[in-house]
Amino acid sequence: MHRGKLTVVGAGPGDVDLITLKGVKALQNADVVLYDALVSNELLEYAPKAEKIFVGKRKGCYSYQQAQINDLIVERATLGLHVVRLKGGDPFVFGRGAEEMEHAAAFGVEVDVVPGISSSLSVPASQNIPVTKRGAAESFWVITGTTKEHKLSNDVALAAKSNATVVILMGMSKLGEIMQLFKKEGREDTPVAIIQNGTTEHEKIGTGTVASMEYKAREQQLSNPAIIVIGEVVHHRQNILDIQHRYQHQEIKLHEKV
Repeated sequence: MHRGKLTVVGAGPGDVDLITLKGVKALQNADVVLYDALVSNELLEYAPKAEKIFVGKRKGCYSYQQAQINDLIVERATLGLHVVRLKGGDPFVFGRGAEEMEHAAAFGVEVDVVPGISSSLSVPASQNIPVTKRGAAESFWVITGTTKEHKLSNDVALAAKSNATVVILMGMSKLGEIMQLFKKEGREDTPVAIIQNGTTEHEKIGTGTVASMEYKAREQQLSNPAIIVIGEVVHHRQNILDIQHRYQHQEIKLHEKV
């Protein structure tokens, strides 16, 4: 019996132009597309003939539980169909792509993965925040804010002890706990950025310090989906803005003299 195929595809951080060409080709060859909440509907246009099934969650409401998604993949693939599992960001960065591939492979389904541009790197980059920069950060952590048990990862406390850039996904509900861990390490003045709906037209950013970020997040009504960036690299964004402002000011002065 022909078991079909599963291709797990990373859709990128939100901007439809940031999916890879290989990801687009997979969609064009798909018979079925199972897609998440953070995937732009525009990407589904690359699969006009495919069956499209929304399997994501919005505001804590699940359309399908993970076990049901796994079963759906196997069910369609067993019919000899090419199933594309379309996920936001990169499917191997807190995306459960590895779990779904293992489940499908156990039923004899051919599996493949198309990496995506991870939001953990590209969303900060979209706001001119590098995760590494000479003299500011030699390494970076990417941590989930909420574990399978719905608790804050213990790795956050470890990261707070380092000089590395810390990027936290799915952490807004634990923002107070996160900031408290950094305060315990005496890092109240460490810069923080929160970027909501990164790389999309609804992108929104708030910046502050470990000491002020909780207040600023409430003031600016920042919420999920958002990424928290903690570290000296956050200053790079303002540095760029200041340089551009000075350049524009000089241009205006030169123009006035002419």
